[in-house]
Amino acid sequence: QVQLVESGGGLVQPGGSLRLSCAASRSIFSIYGMGWYRQAPGKQRELVAGITEDGSTNYADSVKGRFTISRDDAENTLYLQMNTLKPEDTAVYYCRGQDRDYAYTEVWGQGTLVIVSS
Repeated sequence: QVQLVESGGGLVQPGGSLRLSCAASRSIFSIYGMGWYRQAPGKQRELVAGITEDGSTNYADSVKGRFTISRDDAENTLYLQMNTLKPEDTAVYYCRGQDRDYAYTEVWGQGTLVIVSS
């Protein structure tokens, strides 16, 4: 089963930027429905952004115009560029997909923590 490993989280001031990465253990062509989710303390996990194999994207209203999801098929990596960060963006960010080679089993990374604070 494919493994997903996130990186790039950290502490950033309001208005700052971060880029998250999600490295897959094999070709991301084998992963359906890749996306980024986040979970803030005391809240449910929510979809932040998703991307299809043909590059179509969708975003939560709260991040539209500030976040950009992209994929590098050659590097088997999913990215989330986050600009103009706000304190309410503080959360653990997770990469998620469904493994085509394992009956579309849902796969999650371990998460990376983003803290937006002055």
